[in-house]
Amino acid sequence: MSGSADAALVEAWVSGWALSRSVDPPMRVAGGHRVLVGEPGHVERLVFPALDAERLSARAAGITEPGIFLKVFCAPEALLAAVDARWSPQPPGDLMAVDLAADRPLATLAAGYVQGLRAEGAVLVAEIHDADGGLAASGRAALTGGFAVFDKIITDPAQQRRGLGRVVMGALGNRARALGADRGVLIATPEGRALYEVLGWRFEGRMETVVILDEAAG
Repeated sequence: MSGSADAALVEAWVSGWALSRSVDPPMRVAGGHRVLVGEPGHVERLVFPALDAERLSARAAGITEPGIFLKVFCAPEALLAAVDARWSPQPPGDLMAVDLAADRPLATLAAGYVQGLRAEGAVLVAEIHDADGGLAASGRAALTGGFAVFDKIITDPAQQRRGLGRVVMGALGNRARALGADRGVLIATPEGRALYEVLGWRFEGRMETVVILDEAAG
């Protein structure tokens, strides 16, 4: 889990994440990608599929503004060694991929739930509502360059263990495949990784993150 990740998968994830979150397309920087997010506490993110310690150290030293996230596929100790003490480690994420061309059995939606699927431009949005009309589960898949980048896969805690997440993933995957995507990509929490592996997703690398925190905000 300490090495680099496939550059094409990382590029697809960054591009799809930007699409899903309705921010400007990523810009290429030396060795990686820059995304302007523009949110409080999350100004931008720089994502690198591999660690170039000398280059990253120089870039990190020139950053003074809080809320700029450096995300690198490397060992956590290597990333921390490449930046100074101003930078704080954040939770890691696991890059995962799946072959959408493979036939997979679809999960059955439990009685009382209603599923919807729509397109918002190049982003597919799946939602499941319960019998009272409440949003029980949802997810997004951004279509970019033959990839479907899954994002914001969420199940209401009160509605968990009912297979709703599987239904959302299946609906998004089937529609993405019908629209020409042949591979799915996502970033999972290390805890959530096992759930995706059950669905056939493969682990492709761990992304470590550091950021300068805004002390005034705390």
